[in-house]
Amino acid sequence: MVHILTVIFYQPLLNLLIFLYNVIPGHDMGLAIIAITVIIKLVLYPLSIQSLRAQKAMTDLQPKISEIKKQYKDQKEEQAKQLMNLYKQEKINPLSSCLPLLIQLPFLFAIYQVFRTGLSNGSLALLYSFVYHPATINTIAFGFLNLAKPQFVLALLAGAAQFWQGKMLFAKRPKIKTADSKDEDMTAIMNKQMTYMMPIVTVVIGMSLPSGLTLYWLIFTLGTVAQQLIAFRHKKKPEVEVVTNG
Repeated sequence: MVHILTVIFYQPLLNLLIFLYNVIPGHDMGLAIIAITVIIKLVLYPLSIQSLRAQKAMTDLQPKISEIKKQYKDQKEEQAKQLMNLYKQEKINPLSSCLPLLIQLPFLFAIYQVFRTGLSNGSLALLYSFVYHPATINTIAFGFLNLAKPQFVLALLAGAAQFWQGKMLFAKRPKIKTADSKDEDMTAIMNKQMTYMMPIVTVVIGMSLPSGLTLYWLIFTLGTVAQQLIAFRHKKKPEVEVVTNG
């Protein structure tokens, strides 16, 4: 299994990164990382857009879901039926936000391994015969940034981008007023916690990893922000008011 993942994911990504490093003027690894990140985002674009739209749709639907669960809390079968009717009415598959992410996981693990071990001098044995094998790899990007060492500022930027991405995903959720609903349900609270916790985790992890990985995550997150802008552009919905029988 490990060998299959290496051949299908790790080896092609490693070769693509070194190829970009070879052809980019000045052999700048920072530019190569930005280029490979853009390529990965473009390849995964259809899956990412589908996943983002599904996540946003489920987030927007949480007030209605909570209301159904509250209304039919003692009628589990009817609750499940009403939820399925809601998903059908809104044309939403609850699993559609998870499956694309699962498909992307091998790419993410492979690119992590590429940046963690593949950039060390002498660790390029898996290069294809037609990809030039550089004698050494210059890890200094843009003339000043050492990608082989952690960079605090880069970690902060990655955390800020993560916060922006999370804030955008959970922002402006439609307000659904009911006769006895609370201002915030548990899902909303968890969403807020994730919005603030994920950037902190990103900064902490980024401060301990080679900054090549942090640069990749920064560009990847900014790409996700751009995709969210595209995915949510035509998804604005007016405020909805629902009145239940008290």
